[in-house]
Amino acid sequence: MTPQTVQPAEHADAREDVRYEAVRSRDARFDGAFFFAVETTGIYCRPSCPAVTPKRRNVRFFATAAAAQGSGFRACRRCRPDAVPGSADWNVRADVVGRAMRLIGDGVVDREGVAGLAGRLGYSARQVQRQLTAEVGAGPVALARAQRAHTARVLLQTTVLPVTEIAFASGFASVRQFNDTIRAVYAATPSELRA
Repeated sequence: MTPQTVQPAEHADAREDVRYEAVRSRDARFDGAFFFAVETTGIYCRPSCPAVTPKRRNVRFFATAAAAQGSGFRACRRCRPDAVPGSADWNVRADVVGRAMRLIGDGVVDREGVAGLAGRLGYSARQVQRQLTAEVGAGPVALARAQRAHTARVLLQTTVLPVTEIAFASGFASVRQFNDTIRAVYAATPSELRA
């Protein structure tokens, strides 16, 4: 046996070890670069799939989703490896967060609460909280509060409306809540912020 005949097999094993490590760490950078299938379940996934990591001996790697399907594996329902990269189905988490941010900006949390926001998104309130916190670092209540405070600051600095009208136009339920939020967010009273 010559070194040339041994090297490709060793190279393939090393490549598979790197791929398995990407699966084990759920590294989304490898999504679309390869797919893995679990022989014991008959399912194939993306490397970032949140499911329990399978044992190395049960894993097979494929270059494309079509190759995995052609070998008799079916797509995972959690990570949707059969979806087109860049589509909403491919990155469900970012899509949900984007929709949540738009709805928060439209005042859904102010009118309907976190439960109303979650209902519109089709998730539980806890899931929405977890996804927003993971993606943008804050929950829906904090994001809605920041949105109201930003709107109030813009109105205070660009209009001559009375402070009471600005409080309600910004989505605050009371003038006291408005004053407390402005002090907490900007370390100034509404009239100091206006000046």
